[in-house]
Amino acid sequence: MRERVIIFCHLFFCLSLTVLLHERSVSGDPSTDAFKNNITLFTRILDRLLDGYDNRLRPGLGDRVTEVKTNIYVTSFGPVSDTDMEYTIDVFFRQSWKDERLTFDGPMDILRLNNLMASKIWTPDTFFHNGKKSVAHNMTMPNKLLRIRDDGTLLYTMRLTVHAECPMHLEDFPMDFHSCPLKFGSYAYTMSEVTYEWTPNTTVVVEGESSRLNQYDLLGQTVGQETIKSSTGEYTVMTAHFHLKRKIGYFVIQTYLPCIMTVILSQVSFWLNRESVPARTVFGVTTVLTMTTLSISARNSLPKVAYATAMDWFIAVCYAFVFSALIEFATVNYFTKRGWAWDGKSVVNDKKKEKASVMKKNNAYAVAVANYAPNVTKDQGLPTIAKGGAADPNKPKGEGKQAESKKSFNSVSKIDRMSRILFPMLFGSFNLVYWATYLNREPVIKDMVPST
Repeated sequence: MRERVIIFCHLFFCLSLTVLLHERSVSGDPSTDAFKNNITLFTRILDRLLDGYDNRLRPGLGDRVTEVKTNIYVTSFGPVSDTDMEYTIDVFFRQSWKDERLTFDGPMDILRLNNLMASKIWTPDTFFHNGKKSVAHNMTMPNKLLRIRDDGTLLYTMRLTVHAECPMHLEDFPMDFHSCPLKFGSYAYTMSEVTYEWTPNTTVVVEGESSRLNQYDLLGQTVGQETIKSSTGEYTVMTAHFHLKRKIGYFVIQTYLPCIMTVILSQVSFWLNRESVPARTVFGVTTVLTMTTLSISARNSLPKVAYATAMDWFIAVCYAFVFSALIEFATVNYFTKRGWAWDGKSVVNDKKKEKASVMKKNNAYAVAVANYAPNVTKDQGLPTIAKGGAADPNKPKGEGKQAESKKSFNSVSKIDRMSRILFPMLFGSFNLVYWATYLNREPVIKDMVPST
């Protein structure tokens, strides 16, 4: 009996001690109660906000126009496709508006929520007018942010990747400038219901190292606002233009320098002898084919536009110089085949006269040898056929040299002499005018915000 009493006392003591410790632990951590109270309060506020809320109706319906303030933070710009005339941009797209139905009273000023709450309230039906394809990122969860202030002001942010059209005018390619627009607005609501405005001081911000452009430099951006009219009414359209300047280095290496070297190579043929028909023919034909290949390859990276670009004009002029060099050789070779030298004397007639005089002398010497055969070996002054029969002992030596100097068949053509000077001067003048004209063109852009 005594043992049972002792065991009962021990159990009672342990139970009392456990209850006491539990009460102390609960009363000693007041933050637990506060945390539970905050969760309960948040839940009650959200339930009260959504109680009777109709997300099909815009804020201020029948009373006022809903004003949506927007701004864009660009996290990545590029690449730009010249062939498709489009560009890619990755942005944080932010919209802010006021909805009196979402005002609340509580210990906090802002409710920080995610996409689950955004699907239960009214949001603007914004779309991109010049967007070909837009992607809202959903990994690992939809990249959306929602903030609700106690006065009913909302901030709604989402991450988007937009493929948008970029109309290009390629007359000055590759020294051209482009302005790629990004246009957005409401799809269903007209100006009398929903209007858009840029957030002051933070309209469009481009991240410092966001550019993914290999062939362009991002100069800056400008913002604006337009109004378009359609059969369903007038709509507000927000515009942001990104100003680009093409980098010319790639095209100088791939097109311009090869064209210049090909033209110079075609002009080397002016310094070759005009009787070197195979060599000059190879120079002319090879350079013409090379220019043809360069002109075809230069067009592969461009859309099939109907007008000529600045590069097309340069290639065309280079092609004209190369083809002119081939025509110049054909002209020189034509006169060479006729046997005319450009000093005004006939080489063929001189050669005929020289051959006739040699034949007469040889005949005279042959008759002399036949009549006076015994004295031929003793008379050293008598010319013989073995000695060539061409030397006349009574003829001065200087006269033979003058006859040789009169042979002008291998002389340099006057056309070649003029071409050596005229072609380089014309090509150098063309390059001077071409580069001075296109490189000094700078567009005037008003209110442009320089890219950082």
